[in-house]
Amino acid sequence: MPIFIKTEIIKKEFIFNNKLKKKLVDKHILWIKELKKAGVKVKSGFLVNEIKEPGAGGLLTIEVRTYKDALKIVKEDPMIKSKIVDWELNEWIDISPD
Repeated sequence: MPIFIKTEIIKKEFIFNNKLKKKLVDKHILWIKELKKAGVKVKSGFLVNEIKEPGAGGLLTIEVRTYKDALKIVKEDPMIKSKIVDWELNEWIDISPD
């Protein structure tokens, strides 16, 4: 099944709003749990720099049949619905030899 990757960066105006970020991350985690409960193969996490400081953004992988299916699901992400992140969705094509 195809794998799609959503990348996101928190918009500059929200970087220091820790209370809002915490609230939305908690909603995001619940959303991920619901997807998994529904049988969707999904993983989500945030990116850190070489000294483990967050702030580089987040990454989500999702296995669904089509880009359209992935987009429909991803648009329900609380981080996206709140409009605090800039994001992209792309299909990942594995070219590594078996």
